Amino acid sequence: MSTLTVTPLPALQPRSRFGVIAWVCSVFLVVIVVGALLAPMLAPYAPDEIDFDNIWSSPNAAHWLGTDQLGRDLLSRALFGARDSLLGPVLLLLLATVAGLAIGTLAAWKGGWVDTLLARITDVMFAFPGILFVVLVIAVLGQGAATTIVALALAYTPVIAKYTRSLVLAEMVRPYVDAYRLQGVSPTSIAVRFVVPNIAPSMVGYLVVLFGDALMSLATLSYLGFGSQPPSSEWGLMVQEGQSAVIQGYFWPVFVPGALIALVVVAVNVVGVKISDRMNARMR
Repeated sequence: MSTLTVTPLPALQPRSRFGVIAWVCSVFLVVIVVGALLAPMLAPYAPDEIDFDNIWSSPNAAHWLGTDQLGRDLLSRALFGARDSLLGPVLLLLLATVAGLAIGTLAAWKGGWVDTLLARITDVMFAFPGILFVVLVIAVLGQGAATTIVALALAYTPVIAKYTRSLVLAEMVRPYVDAYRLQGVSPTSIAVRFVVPNIAPSMVGYLVVLFGDALMSLATLSYLGFGSQPPSSEWGLMVQEGQSAVIQGYFWPVFVPGALIALVVVAVNVVGVKISDRMNARMR
């Protein structure tokens, strides 16, 4: 009599808690981005509409998140401020990535004196504290949102360059690089067509995490008065303008933009790690 062998099915793995958190963070970020894009339609008031009869109002039916020291609606200002607060980090990381990716790839690929020279240049830039370096650039070029973005892009360039260099060095020892060299493919083509795309998953995850740091840096500079200027409703500037309310016992003008900054940074970090893990898994 023959026996029937039954292979047990693999046990179902419970959904990862980290996956649920990443999903919630993704939804939150989508809501923030949609709110920024549709701010003119979603905001109940103009961001600079002054109402001296409702100064420092607590959340109510007319003003869901309260008002600031000029009676301006905090919800409306937060929605419009999301545009500057989110677009600034994107622009500065775009500039820094283009420069850092080129410098890091060139240093690793060429090696020798080129690598040494570029390493010394980035080390000199690292010698200055980030905020101090940015303040020095602003002192030369003048304050403002555009100047702050350019200054921070210069500060982030050596960070991205060093990370890129480490990724390219690890990629250069892989067998496919030698295979393409034996086939007569030019070094530039190998670097641009194969090496850079292969390090893209790690770069994307790293840049998403850097986005949160860049948002914090821009908000800090705006808080210090170097970045966005009134009547902008950039979140860091909103925190700075809301300090007088805290002294008077009203914390909403500081809590609303401060909480948004903190939540977005945390959500971006969680989503960035998840994106990096998934992209690396697909590349294996």
